[in-house]
Amino acid sequence: MSDKPHLLLVDDDEIFCQVLERALSKRGFEVIAARTLEEGLEQAARHMPEYAVIDLRIGHESGLVLVKELKQLDANTRIVMLTGYASIATAVEAIKLGAVHYLTKPADADEIVAALHKEEGDPSVAPKDRPLSVKRMEWEYLQKVLMEHDGNISAAARALGMHRRTLQRKLDKRPVKE
Repeated sequence: MSDKPHLLLVDDDEIFCQVLERALSKRGFEVIAARTLEEGLEQAARHMPEYAVIDLRIGHESGLVLVKELKQLDANTRIVMLTGYASIATAVEAIKLGAVHYLTKPADADEIVAALHKEEGDPSVAPKDRPLSVKRMEWEYLQKVLMEHDGNISAAARALGMHRRTLQRKLDKRPVKE
């Protein structure tokens, strides 16, 4: 049994997960990797990790579900949400559910370790000089409505007055840069 702190890493991108697993192991963690939400929950129950790095999108499922479950298992687990699909709505929800930080990909192992150990927010972060673009505001709004409907695409599409497939196509695209 290792005396290194356990870190649960859940990401469906196999190559990214392997690379990050090696990098975090070199930084002193006993890394337990999982590729699905179910596998992540099983590993969490088995190992009770002190730390977790969870991808926001795991297949077509939301890593936010896992954040909530991990916090219910152990309120002291320090969780970083990692995503290539960043939005204000998902960042707010991740923090509300108990994540200590929210990072966008690509994030390197040093950034992730720093985020895991960060105790306070940074008041020196400057507000943006210009507002979001119309396309970015649309992306943010779609994410907000989706969160309000617990990730249910059909319910969100009805609320938005659009076809479910149209919403799915819009959500499958990467977010528009600011």
